[in-house]
Amino acid sequence: MKHRVSILAGLGIVLMTSVAANAADLRFSWWGGDSRHEATQKAAAYCGEKHGHNVSAEFGGFGGYQEKLTTQLAGGTEPDIMQVNWPWLPLMSKDGTGFADLSTLSELDTSAWPASVLETGMREGKLNGLPVSTTGRLFFVNKTAFEKAGIAVPTTWQELIDATPAFKSALGDDAYPFYATGLDALLVVSLVVAQQTGKDLVDPATNQVAWTAEELAKGLDFYKSLVDAGTISSWADAAAAGNTNLFERPDWIAGKIGSTYQWDSTYTQYAGPLADGQELVPIKLLTVDGAASEGVYRKPSMVWSISKNAKDPVAAATILDCLVNDPEAITLMGDQRGLPSSETAAKQLLDSGKISAQLVEANSFVMAASGPTVSPYNEDPEVRDIFQSTLEEFAYGQIDAATAAQTIIDGVNARLGEL
Repeated sequence: MKHRVSILAGLGIVLMTSVAANAADLRFSWWGGDSRHEATQKAAAYCGEKHGHNVSAEFGGFGGYQEKLTTQLAGGTEPDIMQVNWPWLPLMSKDGTGFADLSTLSELDTSAWPASVLETGMREGKLNGLPVSTTGRLFFVNKTAFEKAGIAVPTTWQELIDATPAFKSALGDDAYPFYATGLDALLVVSLVVAQQTGKDLVDPATNQVAWTAEELAKGLDFYKSLVDAGTISSWADAAAAGNTNLFERPDWIAGKIGSTYQWDSTYTQYAGPLADGQELVPIKLLTVDGAASEGVYRKPSMVWSISKNAKDPVAAATILDCLVNDPEAITLMGDQRGLPSSETAAKQLLDSGKISAQLVEANSFVMAASGPTVSPYNEDPEVRDIFQSTLEEFAYGQIDAATAAQTIIDGVNARLGEL
């Protein structure tokens, strides 16, 4: 008996040694807010423990994430598992060799993703990114703030503008019914021009700007009309408040900013910080008079990618499979990245009530809205920089709308010609 016990004990030591020897040290990176960080760390820890691998988390805000990842990819020092913004795929993997081809990793089961969704993560026939969710921009409204002002939640741009005097009268001169500066201002201008024309910034047939200078100038003038009406703060006033995310600003938390135009998948990020007693609701896209379409900006939100330089791609694929397919990991991740593209994960969260009704409603608005197909080159860093820096000059009154529009078009066309 003692001999048998010693054999079993020895076998146990051998097995334990084998498991330890097969353990991989993996790096896992993503961006987001505090609630996403907490949920993802829990899921990563669970999957690491379940499969006997060490998963080190690398996370932060969206600002600077692309630049850091681009540098890492250039030097071959990127994490093993990465959250990647969908528009970055053609920049980081133009020919499909920038990331591992996930379709070759049998440890990762993608059968719960519709083929049309998987196609959006392909580069030159290689699955470089597993889509996390489909997202789009829409409006989040602080219903409580509008109720305090005795105003109905707006359904059109004009209703929002008309609500400005009453909103300020009830909540103070430093209160604004809407927020748009920086990137948000750029996307509002793009939304309005897309509504007026029915066209995306980039013409897919020519890979050049689809808007005329006159069409873009009208969008810029619309932005200025929001500032002039006091519906939004000026660019200068917003900058004076500091380089802070809107959801971290005291005036947002206190309910002195009535609404914002954001990704549907970020609902929790904006609703969570609000002071007690305030209710944030998603609404359909506000439209301009005579709109050619609702102008929805809809795209795959982000993708999961695995490094082509991963020392243990099998381990990386095993952990990623756990994160997206394991029922416990799905529960831990919850709705922090929107309604999952995985039909299995989406059904589990919906059936168990683990995804917020507001997020489901927000996503339904995005999916039902009309608009042009969005080019990934809208989010090319240089395209964005040309557009936003010129818009800032216009916002500060340094150039007029016509000059700004032509400058944006010329600069963006030059950049698109390089891609």
